[in-house]
Amino acid sequence: MTITELQLDGLVGPTHNYAGLSVGNVASMSNEGNVSFPRAAVLQGLDKMAFVASLGIQQAVMPPQDRPELSLLRSLGFQGDDETVLAAVHQEDPVLLAQASSAASMWTANAATVTPSCDAATRRVQFTPANLRDKLHRSIEPPQTGMLLRRIFADASFFEHHLPLIAASQYGDEGAANHTWLHTTSHGVHLFVYGSVARDPSSPSPQRFPARQTREASQAIARLHGIDNAFFTQQNPDAIDAGVFHNDVIAVGSGSVLLVHEHAFLNTKSTIQALAEILGDGFAACVVPAEALTVPEAVSTYLFNSQLLQTPEGHVLVAPSQVEAHPRARAVVDEWVQGDGPISRVHFIDVRESMYNGGGPACLRLRVPLTRTELEAVHPGVRWSEALEASLRAWAVRWYPESLSPDDLADPSLARGNRDALQALTDLLDLGPVYPFQQ
Repeated sequence: MTITELQLDGLVGPTHNYAGLSVGNVASMSNEGNVSFPRAAVLQGLDKMAFVASLGIQQAVMPPQDRPELSLLRSLGFQGDDETVLAAVHQEDPVLLAQASSAASMWTANAATVTPSCDAATRRVQFTPANLRDKLHRSIEPPQTGMLLRRIFADASFFEHHLPLIAASQYGDEGAANHTWLHTTSHGVHLFVYGSVARDPSSPSPQRFPARQTREASQAIARLHGIDNAFFTQQNPDAIDAGVFHNDVIAVGSGSVLLVHEHAFLNTKSTIQALAEILGDGFAACVVPAEALTVPEAVSTYLFNSQLLQTPEGHVLVAPSQVEAHPRARAVVDEWVQGDGPISRVHFIDVRESMYNGGGPACLRLRVPLTRTELEAVHPGVRWSEALEASLRAWAVRWYPESLSPDDLADPSLARGNRDALQALTDLLDLGPVYPFQQ
């Protein structure tokens, strides 16, 4: 069975802003209050998608969510029309306004966990939206995420959709950012990485920043999807405290290749050995020692948040431009590419607007492994083409503000413009009504 990996990229939303909401995400926290550039952000994302598609990779787009989430604000006691609610929240609780306006759904690596049909008990592709319960601004995403996924992957003969896990601390789930499907010609394994064991307070845990993924959540996803080849390993608590809030900030894998920092896991050596025993010949693990690149350097450059793509010419790495500008990170990449390294070539991409908010190239995409027949069942309106690219660029220029400051979030015209933009987008993608305001 031949599997094609669809890259489902989240479109950056018109309310893209720097509110520093993600505690534990160093880039997000350090850029709090800065002016953002939503139009540049969405165009940078489209540039990345266009390059990935040029490699012959299957590419698709995921619409942004409706923001600000006015229903959240009203549920917390703010009453009146939209303008009155926005003004009151801006005056009384500007952080809450930023949370309700977050465009973080663009990081679709956190949208869901996906299992290919070949490894699922029902032999259908499995989707479980992440509950993202650790952060308020992300915990409001799952209902719209689920609706969008069900619309894009609608054929029940090929796709099976689950509800998010219960939003309790015991089952904190951050999606595919902590899951990697590795496989060789004869073996496969689903690598689940968790940050803590919720029911064991004596287990190792970070002291400075929260561990967002629990072992209990990862195990529940594996059960829901009917996976019998799952492998669970714990993230290094010290790495979490250094800003590695998700595993995809310090490890990236695709097919038979795993690029990983030596301090990624609680016991990286034994984890790599176990994976090698499962996967057998053909598995290549490139472990980067701290003397070559420290964990803070990995976090600041997002080297491991690069996209690792399988092409007929070999693995291609799509890395953020910050890696190219950092001598030590660039040296690591050069070693991967040269000689008998597992990477055939590297391409550096500018996604600085996403990077400043704490998300690199890999954060912006959800990998969906599909057979050719399953791929043909994906909603055609979201699949990449030159015509779609041109339409999306024109749409972005028409609807996105050039810049945005925290105070601009209270402008009711921003909320109205966002809904007009989403209406135009759903028409463009032929998705029909997927947002509550369209019902």
